[in-house]
Amino acid sequence: MNHIHCKNLIILAVMLMVVINVYGQTTMPDELNKSNINEQIKYLEEHTRIYENYRAVREDMFQKINRNFTDTLSASKSRIDALNNLTSALSFTRDSLNTLLGSERSFLDETIRTKNSIKVLGMEINKTAYNTIMWTIILVLTTLLVIGFLVFKRNMIVTIRTKKELDELKKEFEGYRQTTRIAREKAQMDHFNEIKKLKGT
Repeated sequence: MNHIHCKNLIILAVMLMVVINVYGQTTMPDELNKSNINEQIKYLEEHTRIYENYRAVREDMFQKINRNFTDTLSASKSRIDALNNLTSALSFTRDSLNTLLGSERSFLDETIRTKNSIKVLGMEINKTAYNTIMWTIILVLTTLLVIGFLVFKRNMIVTIRTKKELDELKKEFEGYRQTTRIAREKAQMDHFNEIKKLKGT
């Protein structure tokens, strides 16, 4: 009878453990459903015991944490992939912007160079050098013009004075020629009269 009674007690204890185990496995703590991975690990460390260097973890909790780890890793991998794709897109955009910036800098340098230079006879000359050359040419031409005007004015004065002197010389020569002609005619007349007198005597 005692033996049957012990046997019944053992069966009852086993059934009670199975029911407790089944009931315990059906309820999952909120920490494993809502907390992050670090808090889940901390929860397991606080609510499980170590026996002979082994930690006893319920199978359903282990599977839950395993799924949580897998989900977290998958989400992290997806996020890393998305960030890598975004990094690649940003790198491509940066390279495109650098290329565009380089071309804009080249265009700006060309614009500044052409703005500061002038094409003369197919050659590009700096505006400062061009202005210096042009003002030098204008100054030289103005100086030559002034000198030419002064030389022309002096020549005109000399020409007018020379012409006046020439007119005076012409008048004087005409007077001298008239006087000489009259004197010669008078001398010829006197000579003729003398000859006539000599013949008449």
